[in-house]
Amino acid sequence: MTQPSPIEFPGNNRIHLALAVTDLQRSLGFYETLLGTAPAKVRPGYAKFEPEDPSVNLTLNEVSQADPIGKPATHYGVQVKSTDAVHQAVARLSKAGLAISVEENTTCCFAVQDKAWVTDPDGNSWEVFVVLEADAPQNTEANTNCCNTSSEQSTGSACCA
Repeated sequence: MTQPSPIEFPGNNRIHLALAVTDLQRSLGFYETLLGTAPAKVRPGYAKFEPEDPSVNLTLNEVSQADPIGKPATHYGVQVKSTDAVHQAVARLSKAGLAISVEENTTCCFAVQDKAWVTDPDGNSWEVFVVLEADAPQNTEANTNCCNTSSEQSTGSACCA
C-alpha cells in the first residue's frame, strides 16, 4: 500500500542538502537572503528551507565550534512523494549491488519519514526519502542515525529533512 507525502513540491523529486553550520543564527540570515525566503521550520540547532524556485529541501544542522566539520554537508538526499518511490529506489540501488540501509516510519528532525540510505564512491551519504508526517514533536528516536553529524557513522546517515 502506498502512502503519499503531505509535503507538496514541484515535480516528482527534489534535492535535499543537509549542511553542518557552527552559528545557526548567522546561517539563517545568509540563507534567507540567498534563497529569498524565510525558513519553513526552525527548532533549536536546526532550520529547514523549502523554496519553490529553486526547488530544494535545505536543512541547517548546528554543530559546536569544537566539532570538526570536515565536509560542510552532512549528507545529501532526494525527496520523493510516496513510499512506492522509496521502494523503487531501494530496488534500483539493490539491483546495482549497492549496500542500502532502510529506515521506515522513523522520526527524524521533527518529521516522520521512510528512507533508504546509500553511500557514493567518495563516502558521501545520500538518502531517498518520503515525509509521512511533516511536524513531529520530537527530533529523533533511539536506534536511528538521524541528525548525527559525526563522520564516524556506519551508513553516514545524518538526516534532518
